[in-house]
Amino acid sequence: MRPSLLLGLVGLAAVFGISIYAMRGDQALRQTAEAPRPPVLPDPSLASSTPAATGPASGSSDSGMMRSDPNSGAQVERTLTDDGSVVTKYTPRQRGDGGPVLINAQRIGQDPRVAAQPNAALLEDTPQGRLPIVGPDGTRPMDQYARPWSGARGTRIAIVVGGLGLSQTGTQHAIQQLPEAVTLAFATSGNSLQRWMQEGRRTGHELLLQVPFEPYDDPGSDVGPGMLRISASAKENLSRLHEAMGRITNYTGIMNYQGGRYLADVNSLEPVFRDLSKRGLLFLDDGTSAQSKTETVSKAVNLPHSFADLTLDGQLQADAILKKLDELERIATRKGSAIGVASAFDESIAAIKKWTEEASQRGIEIVGVSALARESLATEQGELK
Repeated sequence: MRPSLLLGLVGLAAVFGISIYAMRGDQALRQTAEAPRPPVLPDPSLASSTPAATGPASGSSDSGMMRSDPNSGAQVERTLTDDGSVVTKYTPRQRGDGGPVLINAQRIGQDPRVAAQPNAALLEDTPQGRLPIVGPDGTRPMDQYARPWSGARGTRIAIVVGGLGLSQTGTQHAIQQLPEAVTLAFATSGNSLQRWMQEGRRTGHELLLQVPFEPYDDPGSDVGPGMLRISASAKENLSRLHEAMGRITNYTGIMNYQGGRYLADVNSLEPVFRDLSKRGLLFLDDGTSAQSKTETVSKAVNLPHSFADLTLDGQLQADAILKKLDELERIATRKGSAIGVASAFDESIAAIKKWTEEASQRGIEIVGVSALARESLATEQGELK
């Protein structure tokens, strides 16, 4: 056979084969396109949480897609594949007026990386300095500058060490040695307070401002610059309070220094406590005055408030301080929580450091004082309802 004729026959065979393959492929594609879609299975988890469907609005769309519980914010589609397995697909759905309620939880605490910097939204410029205020979104300084804690309702103890800022070496020693869970209280008559505040916040401490109030023993003396007196007008006392508050930032509240006479006078306390409440702060009563009316007034003006249960260093000896700390633990075990106060003496710092390390091994949680003041306010509000 001639080569040209042989090549012609091979070409015709090739064309015929390609045509048959194309026809079969086209038929297969048409069969695939016309094949029924796999059935959509309802989500069995909806049976116990979703009412029986009565129409499209009861949980299914017109296409047969089943939705999860209306409060879940998701659509659930389960498809049976050819091999018998089930594929579950979750997709977000549109949220209308009847959708789930979103709760905006108030943040407690501050990012440690910026804890030494004040939140500008929580400050107002005044002639007395930058004073704390509640932010536009309702955030209180008490919450912004609080030390975060676990939220567990075990035995909780707050320890407050005051008098910081009066001695430069003593303040530095306290900040460096005390566990970060201990609350630090800065005296308004101290020096370099803003610098020490930043150091305390960087190391994780919650802060209070210690303001002098008029004592019983010598009403004519001034226990510190800007002491609040019952003989002064409300305007004058508020001015002194604001001058003290303007010396530092990033604190959760006010603690008294002395003040037996002032704290027993309801009329003198009321304007001061009302101002603190309006500014989103707390008040810690050091518990040294039996005639104190701070709890009564704080309830009246909705001010977060706590009492200290014990003064830990009335005797400036390590053994005596450790015994007081053990007593504080017994109080906390009985009540659920307790607060102890001390001054920044070397003996106090050493004893507190030793005791808190051991207490954590016994399941005691050391918390910032704001955690207990916040809880106290919530309890009081519940009692008023």
